[in-house]
Amino acid sequence: MSEQIERELDVDEYTLGLVGPEQEWAGTVADGGRVRTHTPPACWGPMITPEFRGGHEVTKPIAVEGAEVGDAIAIKIRDIEVTSVATSTGSMDELEDAFGDDPFVDHKCPECGIEWPESVVEGTGEDAIRCANCGANASSFAFEYGITTVFDDDREVGITVDAEAAHDLAERADEASALPENSRQHPILLYEPSEMPGTLGHLRPFVGNIGTTPPIEMPDSHNAGDFGQFLIGAGHDWGLEDEAELAQRTDGHMDINAVREGSILLCPVKVEGGGIYVGDMHANQGDGELALHTTDVSGYTEFEVELIEDLDIDGPVLLPNAEDLPHISEPYSDEDVERGEALGEEYGVDVETDMGPIQVVGSGATINEATENAFDRAGKLLDMSEGEVRTRCTFTGGVEIGRLPGVVQLTMLAPMATLEERGMAHLVREQYGL
Repeated sequence: MSEQIERELDVDEYTLGLVGPEQEWAGTVADGGRVRTHTPPACWGPMITPEFRGGHEVTKPIAVEGAEVGDAIAIKIRDIEVTSVATSTGSMDELEDAFGDDPFVDHKCPECGIEWPESVVEGTGEDAIRCANCGANASSFAFEYGITTVFDDDREVGITVDAEAAHDLAERADEASALPENSRQHPILLYEPSEMPGTLGHLRPFVGNIGTTPPIEMPDSHNAGDFGQFLIGAGHDWGLEDEAELAQRTDGHMDINAVREGSILLCPVKVEGGGIYVGDMHANQGDGELALHTTDVSGYTEFEVELIEDLDIDGPVLLPNAEDLPHISEPYSDEDVERGEALGEEYGVDVETDMGPIQVVGSGATINEATENAFDRAGKLLDMSEGEVRTRCTFTGGVEIGRLPGVVQLTMLAPMATLEERGMAHLVREQYGL
């Protein structure tokens, strides 16, 4: 970590697909300071670039002044700006000869056998990524079904294009992807997929992989309870023995589309300094990320940080924009309170009206296991039994799917007195004007 503490910090350097305490640090930001990151697309670009050890290209970790293990860091996302003008995405095929246990991690050339071979680009299309040593197609992924999408100037809508337009974009892929200077990936636009042309979609950008550094080194795309399953028993350098080792994750890779401009994300501190990292910006995505991938883009993210001492959360807690909350989780209006108190007087019950919405993130091998993980985390955070958590979430919240197969956000209206005890009530009041 850097000893120099910055009030404002710009970060435009990235890891080669790994997160962990041994990664080179980007710097230290003051408690209350502001960070601006410039990130390349994640997912497809790193996936087809065999030098990468993970499926994303995220920033080097950022320390927060005074952050100690057992604290939490509030990341207040103030601005997200997409700079790519186009991207390609879709569902994937794996090329089995180009990896060992995991197509995202232990890449190898299918002909000469070099691990994580350096690669060069020859032409366009799905055989464009070549081993620099022997010239073989060295990528471990192809499209099962793929699209190329272009965006309007304001990044409000996108359309899918035909083969001619996709080829044109492939020939200027770096420019259209707006790859930052320090990026080391091959842009996925090179593959020029062109199925489903002429489809119009709404855009709403968010950050898919943002959080804090886990205490063990792991591939950046696997820092979650679902993708992390592929590490258990794996024979490569980042293989884990069991679920207990995977429990050290920090769930930075959420793909929750509510982690967007205006939201507040509370993240656990599991190494000294916290080690915030950012990447995997998406132009849009439906709940669940059903194709397993979406519209990866380059862009800028600006956020402020606030240290919350001794919060000791195991995984992220999200305070989304009010319009992203389920209806029954919205803060009470004055009319709600008035009606509730009238009912309480009628039935002789003291009505608890000082409540605030929170979303506890859970992850696991399946949606059910992710929800159980969120129950456990919410129970610990709020000192509630699982029965109370389940009931409160049913009556005042719900569960939403961030990503299949196993990332969820568990929503409820929580008692502000409890949130006050945990040191986070001021953030909920700030976020929702309570």
